[in-house]
Amino acid sequence: MNTNRLIDNKEIISLVKSGNYADASVRLLKLQRKEWGELAKGYNMLELVKLKTLFFEGFKLELQFNPGRIKSTSAKVDKLSIQNRDCFLCDGNLPVEQKGITLPGEYLILCNPYPVFPEHFTVVAADHKSQEILIYFQDFLSVSRLLGSKYSLIYNGPKCGASAPDHLHFQAGTKQFMPIENEFFLLKNEFGEVISENNNTIVTGINDGLRKYFSLESKDEKKLAEVFNKIYDLSGKISGNGVEPKMNLISKYDTETGWLVIIFLRSKHRSSHYYLKGKKRIIISPAAIDLGGICVVPIQEDFERMEEELIREIYNEVFISNEAFEYIKSSMKRNFTQ
Repeated sequence: MNTNRLIDNKEIISLVKSGNYADASVRLLKLQRKEWGELAKGYNMLELVKLKTLFFEGFKLELQFNPGRIKSTSAKVDKLSIQNRDCFLCDGNLPVEQKGITLPGEYLILCNPYPVFPEHFTVVAADHKSQEILIYFQDFLSVSRLLGSKYSLIYNGPKCGASAPDHLHFQAGTKQFMPIENEFFLLKNEFGEVISENNNTIVTGINDGLRKYFSLESKDEKKLAEVFNKIYDLSGKISGNGVEPKMNLISKYDTETGWLVIIFLRSKHRSSHYYLKGKKRIIISPAAIDLGGICVVPIQEDFERMEEELIREIYNEVFISNEAFEYIKSSMKRNFTQ
């Protein structure tokens, strides 16, 4: 790892040495906002975003008009486009002003210059390797634990939201900022079906009418990985194309209760609305943050016309079918009763 990329600050170095990565990240963001113009601009734009709340049965969705996210929302992630560009997460291609903090497991935490959260970071693998979750799921849990006092962690799959599918990375953002984090237990009780509750691990399937997802609650990393692997395998049988099944993850860690991992299961990267022509086109590309309840809309006209019915159309189109979701749930039940 390029040591010139690491921030040189005594307070941050001391916090890192003591294992306090969350507070070190807070300090990193404060310093980078002073020293890196592009980051300061991104946060200035964040203060000007417009918000609109849509209410559904038992939960809400916050629309965020955020023009600073147009680059990410409209990113070209097809194979040819990726081949014809430099990887913007590799060390040699990062802005000179962008500094970071090393995390265990050969990761670097960087400030995200196009924020959605009040505090928004990208956690980047030091080496250039593909975005995939199966073999790095325990890394995902570990980073979630390291930052868990202040931040939630998200993962976007290479075919459903990652703007850099060629370089392994997660995102970290202000804890409890996404509505689903605050509404989780209401959603679980109202729309969820507990599939398994043993070995201090609770597995629930939830279909709230807008999204379909599994939640895993546990303090046991090994058990979480075991359950996740099963969901991954079953999702792969449905997609049947030999690549990572489309999924987005949110992880929230608490020292008393352990992890809450939410796994959204997808059938599409973007809905048909994204590919319409002219004024009918809607530039929305749902990923983990959007599915967590902060729907980012970078075009003002789209933001102004966005209402409950249209959101339902978009979200329902990108999620797996009810039949596929029920198949995974029933298969999971059989697995836990054997």
